Amino acid sequence: MVDPEAADAEEARRLKREEEEARTKASFTMADDGHGKVHGRFSLPSLHGSILRKHLMALAAPKRHPNLPAETPTRHRMGLAFMEYLETRPEHTVPSSGGVAATVVVTMTLETLLGGLQAAGLCDGSRISAGEARRLACTAQIIPVVLGGPSEPLDAGRARRFHTKAQRVAMGVRDGGCSAIGCDRPPALCQAHHDQQWSRGGATNLDDGRLLCQRHHTLAHHDRYQTTSAPGGKVAFTRRT
Repeated sequence: MVDPEAADAEEARRLKREEEEARTKASFTMADDGHGKVHGRFSLPSLHGSILRKHLMALAAPKRHPNLPAETPTRHRMGLAFMEYLETRPEHTVPSSGGVAATVVVTMTLETLLGGLQAAGLCDGSRISAGEARRLACTAQIIPVVLGGPSEPLDAGRARRFHTKAQRVAMGVRDGGCSAIGCDRPPALCQAHHDQQWSRGGATNLDDGRLLCQRHHTLAHHDRYQTTSAPGGKVAFTRRT
């Protein structure tokens, strides 16, 4: 090599360009095929691909899965490792949205939890088998909402101003997102609102709370707008004359 320093400088510039381009073109897409599987594609910088590969290879190690046949293809082992990676992520590392960690909510009846065959629902509208729902009910990163059975108390009354995580989850299941008429914002992009303002004696409980997106939450506290109840637990905002 005639000029090592120049070669190192050129390599550094090339790597920097490649890394910047990789970040600019980073992408992730996935789609449900309607038959119980989700397919996806992603493009990441080499660094992040290496990190993901290292994590999954550690989880896919044969010694961690002694019951899998020795001839199990590596791609299948990596798929199983990715599933484990998602289900066992520590809660403190999970990002939050609207005050609630981005965990999956599984809604099921008490009968299903106790051994029934009725399917359960996920917060994104997907359906899963009763057996899978019972398994997830034992997983730390899954929040089970049991309908008709005992659950965490949801009425905090005047004891606290902000809604609890359980109340936020319950409102998400009940409201399905922003409760303003015509708004399709999902629960993750909504805020918990007191129908009667807490500062004016309102209680922090499920019956007196609702989900509103940031825009409609602002209108709910705006003196120039009036809030009226509508069928189905919805509300409408009209400008005062």
